[in-house]
Amino acid sequence: MSVEIFKYLVTAGYVLLVYWLSWIGMRRTKDIRGFSIGNKDMSPYLIGITLAASIASTATFVINPGFVYVHGISAYFHYGIAGSLGILCAFLTLSRGFLRLGEEKQALTIPEWIYHRYQHRGFSLFFAFINLLSITFVVLILVGCSLLVTGLFPVDQKTALIIVLLFVFSYVLMGGTYAHAYTNTLQGIMMMLVTVILFVEGLHYFENGVMESLRSVGQSYASIFNRDSNLYYSFFSVFGSGFIITFALMLQPHILTKVLYLRNEGDINKFIGTTVVVGTLFTLILVTGIYARLAGLDIPEQDTVVRQYLLHEFSGSPLGNLLLTFIFITLLAAGMSTLDGILVSLSAMVVNDIVTPLTGNRHRGLAWSRWVLIVVGIIGLMLAWNPPPLIGLFAQKGVYGLAAASAAPILFGILYRGTMPLWLIAGASFAGLAIHFYLNLFAGVINPAVSASYAILVSLAMTGTGLIFSRRLKTST
Repeated sequence: MSVEIFKYLVTAGYVLLVYWLSWIGMRRTKDIRGFSIGNKDMSPYLIGITLAASIASTATFVINPGFVYVHGISAYFHYGIAGSLGILCAFLTLSRGFLRLGEEKQALTIPEWIYHRYQHRGFSLFFAFINLLSITFVVLILVGCSLLVTGLFPVDQKTALIIVLLFVFSYVLMGGTYAHAYTNTLQGIMMMLVTVILFVEGLHYFENGVMESLRSVGQSYASIFNRDSNLYYSFFSVFGSGFIITFALMLQPHILTKVLYLRNEGDINKFIGTTVVVGTLFTLILVTGIYARLAGLDIPEQDTVVRQYLLHEFSGSPLGNLLLTFIFITLLAAGMSTLDGILVSLSAMVVNDIVTPLTGNRHRGLAWSRWVLIVVGIIGLMLAWNPPPLIGLFAQKGVYGLAAASAAPILFGILYRGTMPLWLIAGASFAGLAIHFYLNLFAGVINPAVSASYAILVSLAMTGTGLIFSRRLKTST
């Protein structure tokens, strides 16, 4: 069998399998609740794989290895080590409280959860609108997937963008959460297999020892704190911000709402364990950035590092080309596994927390959610048509801003059982968003993780201090 025939057969098989799973999901989706969080009948192990695949995505598998290629082991520790610890701590800290209140109030989305926690429709509307910043991550995934398609098929990047968009949006339109969960389980298993293949295949680059190989590139490249890097140069930029921002990123709609898929609190440990084990395995893919550097590849466009490395490593033989096809399709699946989750959460949120409260019409939620998907797709395509350089940093600006605004309301909403003044929690949320954008866009803090982490710390400090003073005022009166 020729490589070309194999390529098209594998691609067609993957597409048909995804559509079949989506059709099964469509049969189980009867209303906006089923579209948003399912019917509480999925295995916690399936949900855990779904979540791990959603977290990993194109950022981990396609874009972030480029940061490791440029900045060395410091970038790996930032995304792989500090990030994994942030994920683990977030779910251990937040899962039970978020599920408990979500079950009690039957919340479908984070803005609705915010409404039930703080009893203010205006604040939940504010939250719904800032959650639209997630669209920057949609752009990252579309661009990353289009780069992979151009490495797999003889098409230009803009054509690839349209192909990716139409495919993902069509199967999500069909089945919502069930399509997302079932296809993510398939994609997650493929991603685990490819991670192991790529990690093991490139180990020969460390034949002189890991540290010695890294030092052959440069002393700073082999340093946990890279003094030559403008992004990962200190303990806070590598570990502090990596932990804080990843913890906060778990508050994103397409991530934290996975907790609401669970049947009850008894499923939480199975869900968290599966997520952490699978997610930690996925971080090994970041090492391909180091492999590309040790291979001596000169890649001027950072976002294309993974594509160029794979073509260099596997395109020299018929067997390598066959394996390359499977790897490219799996990396595409990695992007789609997050993109479909974002699309489901965005469409459910817009309908449930913006359209319905403003119009008062609750009867066409499922239809509206599908129309919203189409609008989001058009906006995402327009932004991705001529993407900015370093698409990873572009996406981080928006998504990390959302994380900075979400941290105080959700963390204190879960961990603090008492009533909180709305002005305090809303002010802290707005401050987190504003400080992040000011530091990143105007104050010279290039790394969005650092600017967002500073913003989160200030926001949390404001909330904690405000609560202390408000309690003292109550006791004194």
